[in-house]
This record gives sequence, C-alpha cells and structure tokens, in this order.
Amino acid sequence: MTRHQRRLVMRWSLFVLMLVLVTVVNLPIISLILNSFRSTSEILSSRSFLPEAPTLENYAFVTQRTSFGQWLLNSLIMAGGGMALSIMAATLAGYVLSRFRTRFVTAYGTGLFMVQMFPILLALIPLFIFFRTLGLVNTYYSVIILYTVAQLPFATSMFRAFFDGIPVDLEEAAKIDGANRFQAFTLVVLPLAGPAIAAVAIFAFLFSYNEYLIASVFLRREELFTVPIGIQQFIQQFSTDWGSLMAAAVLAMLPTFILFLFIQKYMMYGAIGSGVKG
Repeated sequence: MTRHQRRLVMRWSLFVLMLVLVTVVNLPIISLILNSFRSTSEILSSRSFLPEAPTLENYAFVTQRTSFGQWLLNSLIMAGGGMALSIMAATLAGYVLSRFRTRFVTAYGTGLFMVQMFPILLALIPLFIFFRTLGLVNTYYSVIILYTVAQLPFATSMFRAFFDGIPVDLEEAAKIDGANRFQAFTLVVLPLAGPAIAAVAIFAFLFSYNEYLIASVFLRREELFTVPIGIQQFIQQFSTDWGSLMAAAVLAMLPTFILFLFIQKYMMYGAIGSGVKG
C-alpha cells in the first residue's frame, strides 16, 4: 500500500469514526424527529426505530389547531429582546471593567458577580408583586427585563475577559489619529469582539428561548405564552399527546438552528478583524 493510499484510508476511517460519534451524540434529536412522523399510538406500541407509517398529521395539528405560531412569535420577541439588551449592556459594562481600575468600578464588578450567585427563584414572588404594581404582568416587558438581568453577569464577565485580550495600543493609535474614547471603542475594539458577541448571543438567546419558570409566572394569558409553556399544553393529567409534542419540539428547534448557522462564522473571527487589517 502506497503512502497516498494509507493517507486516504486514514482519512476515510477518521470520517467514519466522526460520523458514528456525531450520530450517537445526536441520537436523541434524531429519535425526536423520527417520532414526530408517528402517531401517538405507534410511538407507545412500536419497537422499531423508524416510523412504520410516516404521517404529517402531527405537524398539521400543531400548525392549524393550536396557537403554536403565536407562541413561537412570543418566544422570538422575548428571547431576541433579552439577547439584544444583554449584548448592549454587557459590552459597555465589560469594557469599563476591563479598561478602568477605579474603586467604584471594582465594587460594581464584585457586586455584579455576587448577584449571579443569588437564585432568581427566591426573588420571583417579590418581583411579581413589584411588576404587578407597575402593570407589567402579562406583558413582554417584564420577561425581557428579567431575562436581561439574569444573563448580564455572565455576559459581562465574558466581554471583560475578551476585552482584556485586546491590546490597548490599538485604542491609543486611534486616539492619535483623532478619535475619542467612544469612537475608539466602537470603531476599533467592538469590531474585534465578534467571537464574544456571537458566543453571548447564542447563550442569551438559548437561555431566554428555553426558559420556563420566569415566563410561566409573569405570563398568564395564552396569547402571551412562549414555546416552553405552550408545549406543556400537550401534557394532560391522564394522557399525553406524544405525536404533537414531538412535532412541536421539532418546530421549536428550527429558530435556534438557524441562528447558530448564521452566527457560527463569527465565532472564528478574531485577530483578523478590521483593527488589525488596517
């Protein structure tokens, strides 16, 4: 066997091994997708991995006879709002913690991370009473605010660590060219923060999109339900519509899958950013 043939065999062997590993890791998702094409009775009785009589009835029921579309829209609005606010607030806070070493900033950073250790479950009832007084219960605003606050410590720490790795010399060079600090931040530092923004965006969106407890407390009307709360409607006291539940879960995965496909290219963006190109 020649060297080229050995290299080809090794390459295909590695490919097959990785394919097997990926299949095993994603087996629950594959099973979920396959079961979404089965009826509930077949899911409970069949021992076959593949659907014996594939059907689209579950998807038709979810899209036509439930409010899944509204639940999905609500989830996208609240998750997108929490993600956007978290990124905007965390970039500024992380930059301040990275570049300024005053006593006040240090105390703020310590307090912010101490808040992260406090379980939000203990604050839900006081927060519910407070938001009810303000008339914010059963609105998007209360959930978006809480999602932003819950994600802020982690997002801030991630941005701070990333900004620590960006040389201050780049900002100094921008200031020599006539830029002020804010312009140096927005035109030099922020474009280099692509990987951090992508990572925080994925974390913040997934946290808000999959969150159940906060939404179930502050959203009481069905037209405001998010996807996790809406999917629970398929689980009754004495029975569960497994087929519709699987179909709803598959449809609920699509936004996060699309977001990851759109954002993953920015995960590799780093030192080749615009500041270094100049």
